[in-house]
Amino acid sequence: MSLPNESINPWKTLKSQVVYDNKWIQVRHEDVINPSGGEGIYGVVHYKNKAIGVIPIDSEGYTYLVGQYRYPLDEYSWEIPEGGGPMDEDPIEGAKRELLEETGLIAAKWTKIARVHLSNSVGDEEGFLYIAEELTQAQAEPEDTEQLHVRKILLTDAIEMVMRSEITDSLSVMGLLKIARLRGT
Repeated sequence: MSLPNESINPWKTLKSQVVYDNKWIQVRHEDVINPSGGEGIYGVVHYKNKAIGVIPIDSEGYTYLVGQYRYPLDEYSWEIPEGGGPMDEDPIEGAKRELLEETGLIAAKWTKIARVHLSNSVGDEEGFLYIAEELTQAQAEPEDTEQLHVRKILLTDAIEMVMRSEITDSLSVMGLLKIARLRGT
């Protein structure tokens, strides 16, 4: 069996219409011809920021999770520090800003561990994951829309929270499982 030519797009867009737009996302309704030649529709969510997640790890093997009530889910969520970064900004700058905003932590050592797509069946959101180490504590600077709680927890316990589906946020799951694999925990 031969592999597909990955540079050829088998979809054809017949018509594209913006049906919703705000400063964070744009939603398009598209009439398409699908790869098998049939006519169909596609809804596409275009994100206007990059998704950025940080796994801070201190010298004793602890990480820091951020808890907040997530409006779209109508439930509380424990997550790694994360947020959005402008498209024209280097993702590491967004990572530094989000870590400080949400936890008050500043890291001297940064390691990029992943580039990911968060829901590529309906959206184009691109995410970046970093490990932050050699931490010092400063003052957190949460945005006015955030009511955050910071929890210091052993990294291994955070990974177990993922395995028990107590952490369900996609960036958090990907980042913590990637670290588990990289560090053999």
